[in-house]
Amino acid sequence: MESGVETDSLKQSETQSMTTQAYGCAALTMLCLGISPVSQAELEPISDNAMGKVTGQAFMQIENIPGQNHEFTRMTLTMDVETRVNIDDIQAGQINGGTDFSATHLALGHIARNDGEVFNGKTYNAGEEIPFEARMPYIELAEDAAGLAGFRMGFQQARGSVSSNTTSFSGNISGLKVREDVSGTIYDTALFAGEGETATNYRASHIGIAPNGSETMTCISGVNCAPLTNLRSVIVGEEGSAEGEVAFTDGFFIGLQRDDNVAWQTLDGANTISVGKGVFINLPTNMTVDLSQLTGGGIDRLRTHQTDMGTKLF
Repeated sequence: MESGVETDSLKQSETQSMTTQAYGCAALTMLCLGISPVSQAELEPISDNAMGKVTGQAFMQIENIPGQNHEFTRMTLTMDVETRVNIDDIQAGQINGGTDFSATHLALGHIARNDGEVFNGKTYNAGEEIPFEARMPYIELAEDAAGLAGFRMGFQQARGSVSSNTTSFSGNISGLKVREDVSGTIYDTALFAGEGETATNYRASHIGIAPNGSETMTCISGVNCAPLTNLRSVIVGEEGSAEGEVAFTDGFFIGLQRDDNVAWQTLDGANTISVGKGVFINLPTNMTVDLSQLTGGGIDRLRTHQTDMGTKLF
């Protein structure tokens, strides 16, 4: 009986910790996007006649979504955000002697380095900001009989640059491809646990050519993979209708799970994304990079500070 009480107490403690981290993650994300939780305005009465002429849409939409192992509640804010944010250091999911996501100099959005830079059909002059665009942000909760089992924050539409010096990544960088220089063959990519290690989506430190089917492939740095620190900037989004155009993606989200069996649904409800315990970042991109550049000097970092720190940041 005593062991049962201890187990229940442990589950309650984990749930309380999960709830605290979820609210903290939501607050941090909102602040990073420049969404202020408090606004100042003067309220004035409106007449019945004027009210009758007003049409609008609810600020928040709430959906209850059934699942196989969990019940989901998604709260979507009907708002658009354009932002550019720099974070010096971020550590998320520090447990069991490691970190699920670890990065320094994380940035959303960037600044044109030269006159005439074109991003998504718009031309920018040097020093002009190119924001990260986020439309209709949502918060989603996964619950089971034990309480809160997962939390994620995402966007119905997202597009823009993400730059970082990442040393540990848990999640998926979907859509990133590499081009072999001699043959021109284009390969899908996968995350790897490290030099000489196999593919993983948990605390990865390298990225490279994905294994073909069920074959086992290990990471050989400089040959078929490179440290994540070489991938200094990525463009979040999907392939647009015109060359060089980046379309919005609905797949960008950051999740935090208590257990290993949470399956987040895609926003259209057609598929699920099974994620593991801890932090999981789903980062969709449509980039294709040269393998020699990725495994050599690395992908240049976009300008993310008013004082240009160079393509390698320092």
